[in-house]
Amino acid sequence: MPPLEHRLLAVNGVTLSLYMAGPIEGQPVWLLHGFPECWYSWHQQIEPLAAAGYRVLVPEMRGYGQSSAPEAIEDYALLTLCADIQAAMDSLGQPQACVVGHDWGAPVAWHLALLEPQRIKAMGAMSVPFGGRPKRPAIEIMREANAGRFNYILYFQEPGVAETELDADLDRSLRLLLSDLGDAMLRDKPADARLLDGLSESPALPGWCDAEEFAIYHRALAEHGFRGPLNWYRNFTRNWQQTEHLAGRQIEQPALFLVGDLDPVARLEAYTLKRMADLVPRLEQHRLPGCGHWIQNECPEQVNERLLDFLARQYPA
Repeated sequence: MPPLEHRLLAVNGVTLSLYMAGPIEGQPVWLLHGFPECWYSWHQQIEPLAAAGYRVLVPEMRGYGQSSAPEAIEDYALLTLCADIQAAMDSLGQPQACVVGHDWGAPVAWHLALLEPQRIKAMGAMSVPFGGRPKRPAIEIMREANAGRFNYILYFQEPGVAETELDADLDRSLRLLLSDLGDAMLRDKPADARLLDGLSESPALPGWCDAEEFAIYHRALAEHGFRGPLNWYRNFTRNWQQTEHLAGRQIEQPALFLVGDLDPVARLEAYTLKRMADLVPRLEQHRLPGCGHWIQNECPEQVNERLLDFLARQYPA
């Protein structure tokens, strides 16, 4: 990677840990990670973007690493997570920017585009598509659809339950989530099962992550444990209530969406993927062969090619 600058910004009532690279005068590109990742999940994109002349900004999102991890569940509401990035942009004097998000970082990116149509000139999302605001909270729909069956998002709802399981052996938990996400999240089992029941006691690292890289992920998550990251999942009703003013709005900016053809989320979100173009008129959508959920790490060459091409046309450095 190119030389990185690291800063701790006091924004939106928290400390936001931020890594930066590339020319200061370059157009800002924000890379927003998801669950249970860290800023380093973008390490294979930082150098190509910086070399192309962009100012690359990679935060540790609220709840992760050296960023603050407040106790209260409501402190992880989606618009609050967006406000962290908006305040950081303000602090750095950025009147325009591009945002790219993966996994939970994708909803943050989608909503930043909705909230900031003048500032966000282009955006990208990976793995998690944009479905607009549902007619009622998504968590209610999940409870009805999964009555009597295990669902990982429903399992995450009760404070203290999932973090007790996952923090008990953070090394195993993180290895399983990074290497066997589909089995952990989508395995058919009773509603009262735990997330990691039936999975390997000694999981290997995924092929895209060696021991040195895994240590960075582990260190970032060990800072606060799983409580903060899981709190992102506990705000579906609050997010729905707080986004009423965005109901029916389209993403008007040029938008790039990438998903791996082996990503289990693509199966879960098949309906949303089909109708997304109606909500994002300037959408460029690509399904990348041979890629799973950790798309920017598993298939960095394909991701970088698509991302740099999109930016060159829609948001030149």
